Amino acid sequence: METVKKSRTDNSVLLIPLGGVINTDNASAVAQAIAEQQAAARGYTALIFDAKELTYISSAGLRIIMQVIKEEKLRKHAPVSMIEVSKDVYDILDMTGFTAFVDVQKALREISVEGCPVIGAGFFGKVYRLNPETVVKVYANEESIPVIKREQARAKKAFIKGIPTAISYDIVRVGDTYGSVFELLQAKSFNDWVIEYEDCPEKLDELTRLYVSCLKQVHDTELDMGDLPFARDEMLEKLDVLQPYLPQDVQLRLRDLLASLPDDLHAVHGDFQMKNVMLCNGEPMLIDMETLCIGQPIFDLQGIYVAYKAFPEDEPDNATKFLGIRPETADYIWRRLLELYFGTEANLREIEEKIKVLAYIRFLQLLVTTDLQNSELGKLRIKHTQEHLQELSANITSLEI
Repeated sequence: METVKKSRTDNSVLLIPLGGVINTDNASAVAQAIAEQQAAARGYTALIFDAKELTYISSAGLRIIMQVIKEEKLRKHAPVSMIEVSKDVYDILDMTGFTAFVDVQKALREISVEGCPVIGAGFFGKVYRLNPETVVKVYANEESIPVIKREQARAKKAFIKGIPTAISYDIVRVGDTYGSVFELLQAKSFNDWVIEYEDCPEKLDELTRLYVSCLKQVHDTELDMGDLPFARDEMLEKLDVLQPYLPQDVQLRLRDLLASLPDDLHAVHGDFQMKNVMLCNGEPMLIDMETLCIGQPIFDLQGIYVAYKAFPEDEPDNATKFLGIRPETADYIWRRLLELYFGTEANLREIEEKIKVLAYIRFLQLLVTTDLQNSELGKLRIKHTQEHLQELSANITSLEI
């Protein structure tokens, strides 16, 4: 069995799987394989060893791990951790004192979501209610451990700063993939409440006010420099992906617009559509914190625009398919959100045009990097989004709102 398999990176996390036996005979080869994968990975700031298939590690193997820990510390990276450690391997690590200074997590418990109601669904997974007190977000990607770890870390940073955040307290195995477990007592998403209140204008408006109030609370929260990436920089990375899809002059104008935005330490959730905001005992509670970053409010507003306006543009019943609401309800939520956030006296049309610039960058990047592109609808969406970006880039001179 291979002792070191191909590593996987997810933004800032490098995940290196270990397997089989690591002892004196192969220690040098293992060290070299790890070093090669560290060198090949770019931009990571945390390293995790996945020991799911590791059956034995000797003192020679432990010395290799210790060397990696020292290297990562010198690089000012996050502390190294080991996950999915079997009982036998854990006993070795514990007996040698390794667990006293390294975060070692035993093999994950396995659960089944068969028969559990789905209370939320998106591109990257589904949220199931396990019981009245607990939900689990099951990721579609079987290589989701780095995403879950990143979400846990970012959620803790948000919680400490006072943002109402649901924090995962456990990672579980669900079939061939993984899930993140949350305690959410009888919670329902804002989207579920919208479905219930669609024909009750007063309650729908009250719900939207609470939603916008929570959004403003997030944007009023200042985080510490270096804790999280800038939303602006992440959007620039999305723009890089679009080089084959946009004329060079359009790309340059969009890049200049983004680059001119100043650093901002205020929190940005990154995917604030109503499926990701729960109502728990009358209080909003955020989930899906893996997209948390820092920057201007426009970086949240663009994501909301994508969900409520961009997706339905070429598919009028998209709101019904994805959100379970009528198209006119999706339009109302977006329009009312702008009014409540900026005030009715603001130039909402000009503000919306700026939001659309970022929304269509994000939308096009999503279209061309997923299976959404492999359909006639996808091709139509790509064409129209390219046209929008060309027009907007020619008319917008600043993204500040």
